[in-house]
Amino acid sequence: MKKTLVSLLATLLALPALAHTDGSAHAHLSSFWSGALHPLTGPDHLAAMLAVGVWSAMALRQPLGAPLAFAGSLLIGAVIAMSTGWAMPALEASITVSLAVLGLLVALRTNMPTAAGAATAAILAFSHGAAHGLELSGAAALAGMVVSTLALHAAGLALGWKLRQSPTLLRALLGASAAALALARLGGVA
Repeated sequence: MKKTLVSLLATLLALPALAHTDGSAHAHLSSFWSGALHPLTGPDHLAAMLAVGVWSAMALRQPLGAPLAFAGSLLIGAVIAMSTGWAMPALEASITVSLAVLGLLVALRTNMPTAAGAATAAILAFSHGAAHGLELSGAAALAGMVVSTLALHAAGLALGWKLRQSPTLLRALLGASAAALALARLGGVA
């Protein structure tokens, strides 16, 4: 388990950072596969999607509610941005805050009712969707992004179920890694 966690953290740290300020650098992403691969190339999105699954498995009674709400809100944010070109105000700040919150939810193994967990995930996901919506073009890319998001949530759920009985320190370190990514974003490192 320790090797899996170290490998996951090393992967997150090794991925290149992507800015989501205007979407022009990624507007060519229009195929299903480019949409599916896109969430895997940014450590912010990757960490957030995995953290939702981990937190849901460790802390929520109905662990599928938060990942499904996250994916739904991500889709709504992406559709709005894709169809209107709307750039959400404070987009980067919202993504950074979502990472910090998700990291804390994992680290503290925060329990909450199913509806509150789903609402929290949905609120945190919207900015990620708005960022993707500016970067992708077309329904195929959007479908790929949603499929990839759900796959990352499933991987997070599997990891979270394995971590349920693990030492508190291990869970805290995993959550702290997502929160550290938020701090790195604030410092311009990621």
